[in-house]
Amino acid sequence: MTRLERLAQRLPEDLHAGIITSETARRYYTGFPSSAGVLLVSREKSWFFIDFRYYEHAKAKISDCEVLLTENLSEQLNRLFISNGLWTAGVETASMTLEEFKGVKKQLTEAKLLDDSRFQELLLEDRLVKSEEEIQAVCAAQEIAERAFDETLNYIKAGRTEREIALYLDYTMRKLGAEALSFDTIVASGQNSAVPHAVPTDKPVQDGDFIVIDFGAVIDGYHSDMTRTVSIGSVSSEQERVYDTVLKAQLAAIEKAAAGVPCAEIDAAARKLIENNGYAGCFGHSTGHGIGLEIHEAPNVSPKSKTLAKPGMLFSIEPGIYLEGKFGVRIEDMVVVQKKGCRNLTKTKKERISL
Repeated sequence: MTRLERLAQRLPEDLHAGIITSETARRYYTGFPSSAGVLLVSREKSWFFIDFRYYEHAKAKISDCEVLLTENLSEQLNRLFISNGLWTAGVETASMTLEEFKGVKKQLTEAKLLDDSRFQELLLEDRLVKSEEEIQAVCAAQEIAERAFDETLNYIKAGRTEREIALYLDYTMRKLGAEALSFDTIVASGQNSAVPHAVPTDKPVQDGDFIVIDFGAVIDGYHSDMTRTVSIGSVSSEQERVYDTVLKAQLAAIEKAAAGVPCAEIDAAARKLIENNGYAGCFGHSTGHGIGLEIHEAPNVSPKSKTLAKPGMLFSIEPGIYLEGKFGVRIEDMVVVQKKGCRNLTKTKKERISL
């Protein structure tokens, strides 16, 4: 059963169709990347409207729905709704702006457009658990990221700037085959490493610095994400203590991750260890987040999460400690939940690397 067929079977009884407009969801259900297009899903059949730029390629690549050249989308949609007895439609409430909703509603003169979240929830549920094919795509992206990191370690030395290191890492990921970068690479040293989402600057790294490096590659639309904290030269006993605490916290959360465990408890395994070691208030973000076609997607591994971990869920585990004005440490791996425990997709060692 294809993803589209599965979605069609799960449509609520009073929902005759669903309209998919986001780039991510279009790609998930058709396997076809495009910057434009509208996917219409009903119980009996699905249609993909695409403009002239992508039309021939889409026809060749998409096999489980009818590909139609967009001419007059409003007229085409209304004809389909009438001829197939489709009188209600759901939309992507999480990704569609109010203005976009009004625009689609204006186009659909022959059907009622619903603004409840049921259709959106179906889309999110589908992507919550990854197939083996998706996991392999993430692994391929991660392999490139780790190879690039290994090369970059040989480039880092005192006097190189954060920006130079980030650019070298980015270039190396692309050189090794990444189709894109997962996000803007973070390289933050010294006091800058105490900022969780720091932007690389022209600050040279120097002896005694911790350097937080957060990065990822993209393969077949799927992202990887990892963070390592390395040091230049010798570090203080306080730096060693913080690094060891973060590493123990991360290992505790990985140990906790398994099917049936609330994501909030996975977060708590890391957070409590950090707090119990005297660093309460120094870990202000979630322990992890889902990764796939988007770099941040469900589930969220946080204190407020209501999600139970299920086999096939793929998310990061990335606790950190940030001491304002001094330094910070973050260690991040990606794991896949299994019936018993989890599988770690990140192979780079986590013992502190001193350059």
